[in-house]
Amino acid sequence: MSKRIGVLLSGCGVFDGAEIHESVLTLLFLDRAGASVLCMAPNVDQLHVINHLTQQQEDERRNVLVESARIARGEIQDVASVSADDMDALIIPGGFGAAKNLSDFAVNGPEAQVHPQVQRLLADMAGCSKPIGALCIAPATLTRALSERSPQVTIGNDVGTAAAIESMGGKHRVCSVSDVCVDEKNRIVTTPAYMLGPGIKDVAAGIEKLVAKILSLC
Repeated sequence: MSKRIGVLLSGCGVFDGAEIHESVLTLLFLDRAGASVLCMAPNVDQLHVINHLTQQQEDERRNVLVESARIARGEIQDVASVSADDMDALIIPGGFGAAKNLSDFAVNGPEAQVHPQVQRLLADMAGCSKPIGALCIAPATLTRALSERSPQVTIGNDVGTAAAIESMGGKHRVCSVSDVCVDEKNRIVTTPAYMLGPGIKDVAAGIEKLVAKILSLC
């Protein structure tokens, strides 16, 4: 049977949701590998809405689950209804939504709180020793959620974010955009993606390796 991989989205758009290139590449490489996909997102309002043309905040509200459904083509579940038993592994694309909507890391840094349902699912996945992948800034939220496990992750080479990860109990490893960081003990795989960029072909190389490694760990 094919592996069933969860993809945890955080909205739709790099500045206030899930990074679309990273999300679609993850879905593409999973499909190419013959895996089935379970998309999910929290059913909550976004922290805020950013106009992606002007990069200015707009005076409106959007729902994370509804916006994530754009990427998932409507095939998506509320993360509250998903358990670790429903999947063989979980991957979290980046984008600021991973640090604004899945947690408040973008606002509170190392003192961040993780969305309760995201916290529950990540803890359950780790408790079952099921693989977890995280792209771009998502490893910061992952580290906050699993801080007691001292996860080894990468966000590339950003000194400030790496220091925040270390202060949350994680271990940061510098990594190129085309490579992955593998925490064998915790079965966590991370890649910098658009934390380094610069383009879609560059981030694709690391994401493809991450997907392949996650599937090999299932």
